[in-house]
Amino acid sequence: MAYNGSREIESNPPSADAAHAVVFAATAALGGFLFGYDTAVINGAVGAIRDRYDIGAGATGLAVSLTLIGAAAGAWLAGRLADKIGRIRVMQLAAVLFIVGALGSAFPFDIVDLTLWRVVGGVAVGLASVIAPAYIAEISPAAMRGRLGSMYQLAIVMGIAISQLVNYALSAAAGGAGNNLLGIQAWQWMLAVAAVPAILYLLMTLTIPESPRFLVATGKVDRARRIIADLEGGSDEIVAKRMEEIRASLGEDRARPSLKQLFSKKLGVGPLVLVGIGLAVFQQFVGINVIFYYSSTLWQAVGFGEDRSLLISVVSALVNIVGTFVAIGVIDRIGRKPLLLIGSVGMAISLGTAAVCFHSAEITRNAEGESVATLSDLNGTIALIAANAFVFFFALSWGPVVWVLISELFPNRIRAVAVGVATAANWVSNFLVSATFPSLADWNLSLTYGIYAAMALLSIGFVLRFVKETRGRTLEEAG
Repeated sequence: MAYNGSREIESNPPSADAAHAVVFAATAALGGFLFGYDTAVINGAVGAIRDRYDIGAGATGLAVSLTLIGAAAGAWLAGRLADKIGRIRVMQLAAVLFIVGALGSAFPFDIVDLTLWRVVGGVAVGLASVIAPAYIAEISPAAMRGRLGSMYQLAIVMGIAISQLVNYALSAAAGGAGNNLLGIQAWQWMLAVAAVPAILYLLMTLTIPESPRFLVATGKVDRARRIIADLEGGSDEIVAKRMEEIRASLGEDRARPSLKQLFSKKLGVGPLVLVGIGLAVFQQFVGINVIFYYSSTLWQAVGFGEDRSLLISVVSALVNIVGTFVAIGVIDRIGRKPLLLIGSVGMAISLGTAAVCFHSAEITRNAEGESVATLSDLNGTIALIAANAFVFFFALSWGPVVWVLISELFPNRIRAVAVGVATAANWVSNFLVSATFPSLADWNLSLTYGIYAAMALLSIGFVLRFVKETRGRTLEEAG
């Protein structure tokens, strides 16, 4: 089968085409790349923005983290929009908002204006964070769904890495993020560059088909059958059986459930939704995005210069990519639950180590009254290793696995809405962590990392008690 825009052209005989599944998943995962770039690029810009607008730790935290409220709103809306207008249209809406948000935040009138444009970009992030994993799960054959689903997280970490490389290169070229480069401050270039992949994302969404499960739900059965035959292959009887499974899983009532109905006894999916929310919350409460939003200013606060701090951020982003590749290689072999447990243990140990190192720091106050922690050479080295070990364990476990599980847990009839609820919870949790970190770090950096370590320990019990394995099952069997 070939694809021309969103139109499917039938060819015979139908056979499985893994290459098509990979291409479709990769296109959807571009939303993850923009998610990673848009949320992490602020790491290199935050210091210059703080100086440009003369704002303190609390206001800095809000300027960074209010983006995440936009993401929570986008995630909340994404499921209903996806069920109403389709997965592809939501991707295209996200792409347009990414473009507008990137350019608006790069050329603001003041800090309020910048924050509002960042919220617009945040809505795009929220839409992409729901629709990309849901779409990938719905077009992926069961045997490779874990690997294809992990492509979304790989795209996120690639976006993070590219943002840090761009930050480092622009800062180096300008001699600092607050200095001019071709008449525009370097931090503005950092934010504006996101418009380039956003335009590519918009164009690429014009080349992939709609989710077959959405097509079945909207009565476009013939189109859905052709896509299923192409992606999963098999005889006409096998394809017909898969179509029947999808119809049955959608249920007789095709109405989109409300939030209240998600937790009603009638649907019987309330416990699953709570598990999805729990996974989303723990993914953020271990503090991972502190590394990607604030690591530059954090390492400057413990004695590293701006250039070296940005380089450390690049190294952490590369470690993130390596860990994600490990996850892609093993997720469909050893399963989702074992990876989560391995990651929780590794994160708890590395975060605890970092907390001990920061506890030994000598705390002073700079001219602005901000806390400055000075680490010994040995403790500084150990803290750096521990921070990157934390990133590695997160990347091989809670980073990709949570998105895969959230897309697999729920039955077809409620998947888009339930994924939206869980993802909104993820963004609210992200906001809480990101908004509080500057003030918490200013108060007690060691205790702050100790809190994140405690969250990693608690996640072990949560996984053991509530998370079920979904490896190797079709979406109809897993949900």
